[in-house]
Amino acid sequence: MEGRGLRAGFTADAPPLLHMSEPLRRTAFNRLFAVVYFSAILALLYRHVQNLFLHPTTSFLSFSITLFLFISDLVLAFMWASAQAFRMSPIRRKEFPQNLKQIIKDEDFVGLDVFICTADPYKEPPMNVVNTALSLMAYDYPTEKISIYVSDDGGSVLTLFAFMEAAKFARYWLPFCRQHNIMERSPHVYFESSSHHPSIPQFEKIK
Repeated sequence: MEGRGLRAGFTADAPPLLHMSEPLRRTAFNRLFAVVYFSAILALLYRHVQNLFLHPTTSFLSFSITLFLFISDLVLAFMWASAQAFRMSPIRRKEFPQNLKQIIKDEDFVGLDVFICTADPYKEPPMNVVNTALSLMAYDYPTEKISIYVSDDGGSVLTLFAFMEAAKFARYWLPFCRQHNIMERSPHVYFESSSHHPSIPQFEKIK
């Protein structure tokens, strides 16, 4: 089904697909299980009603325990029922973000404001925050449509210095990502990964 979706996305009559979905095989099993489980819940609740109203006990303690069990089973039954909606028709979805630019122009992309919050440079190392900011700046998204803000509630000088150095590194890192279509846009992840390409001429300079 995925192959058909890809081919259909590039026909002359239909625009490229942005996503597709297919039902999972366990749908029938989920529905059968829900019917059996629901029947068991009804039988249990009917038993509670019998004990409470049709065959009431004379003991107040016994009646109270039965009532509390009935209420707890009602609550648990409601929690179970409210969680069954997404199990009745589960699907597997596949996205094709590479087709997005074939459908809309760069100027039609929505503007994005991304906020990065940090407070303690010891609990949140500046290197991690810097890697987050650099990976966001390297997104495959129109640069004039995305704005990144860093909020340092702790006012750390260390974090400020880290971002000053990151601004210098970004002059090399961002063009490098766009030129070579780097998917691992976090510098730390990219250089730690075994999938990078040292044969790229700028690799050693960037590293």
